[in-house]
Amino acid sequence: MNNPVVVVDADAIIAQAYPDDSNHKLAVTISENLNKFGAQVIYPATAILEATTVLQGKLNSGATAYGTAVVFTDPNIQVAEVNQETLRNAIKYFSPTTSKKNTLFDCIVATVAEEYKADAIFSFDHFYKTKGFKLANELKKN
Repeated sequence: MNNPVVVVDADAIIAQAYPDDSNHKLAVTISENLNKFGAQVIYPATAILEATTVLQGKLNSGATAYGTAVVFTDPNIQVAEVNQETLRNAIKYFSPTTSKKNTLFDCIVATVAEEYKADAIFSFDHFYKTKGFKLANELKKN
């Protein structure tokens, strides 16, 4: 596969940043593989906000949240803006009966992946598989 395009969800950001996360080692390995593949890695702005909110609030790690936020100010990191059109397109993945685990944040990640014609989504959430996306841990180097 030539330079895959991968969109990253908040759970993968958290898993990389938070050593006590159950997926930390796997997330680091996947991230290293994406680097080896020369992947174009895209972070939706909303995924960054969601991840830092969880790190600060739920995981009570303000320092990790701050450090994570600072990382994304690097101009070499590709952050996808989320605008009204993105939100409008995300609604097709969202409904009143959507599981509470699959939030509008997830729908925006799926929409950004669609907009960028991503080869995969870096997440541990199988919601994306049910929507027809490949997960980053499924990418193989040719």
